[in-house]
Amino acid sequence: MINLNNIEHFAQGGNRRCFIHPLKKDRCLKVSFKGQSEKVKKNAAWYKKLRSAESFDDNLREQSAYQQRSLKNNNPNKWKHLARWYGMVETSIGPASETELVLDNNQNIAITLEKYLFTFGMTDEIKKALDDFESWLRSSLVLTKNIIPHNIVVGYEGNLIVLKIIDGLGSSSFVPLPEISDFFAKRYIERRIQLMWSRINWDLSGRKGSWK
Repeated sequence: MINLNNIEHFAQGGNRRCFIHPLKKDRCLKVSFKGQSEKVKKNAAWYKKLRSAESFDDNLREQSAYQQRSLKNNNPNKWKHLARWYGMVETSIGPASETELVLDNNQNIAITLEKYLFTFGMTDEIKKALDDFESWLRSSLVLTKNIIPHNIVVGYEGNLIVLKIIDGLGSSSFVPLPEISDFFAKRYIERRIQLMWSRINWDLSGRKGSWK
């Protein structure tokens, strides 16, 4: 068991906290808040309450998302824009999803795309990185939910920015056709790309109105 007692998290979302692995400094441990699955289920729409509490657990959903078809093939490029996943591990404060901890050129924790855009705007470097990320989505057919800038971090290969997904993996399609068909996966991904740019432009414009 990994001891996380008295270790401060470096980030947190609505459902999980993120810790640096105490023995592997290039790994991130994501731990759900205690009782969070039950809380999310309680506040869900009535038809979603028919599902089990486990289906609302972000770690279990992440585990399932990393089992998708596109990540089971031998494509050596599949991890270029996606934090690697190392499995579920037990910690002193609950089960954790263990993933790659993306670092910048100074070996600091990479900032999110959201923070980069709010700090520097749409630079030539980040535009090129986004175009490369978009091409990767089309070629890899990795399924994501809506691509939100705070779920992407700004990593580097040499001096080049390489964006990486750290959260929001999986399909949000009600009917799971993108999970079993390349044809529907391509259509699904085009919609995710369209929404990604819509969200980025919304962020850069001061978040007026609805980003969708």
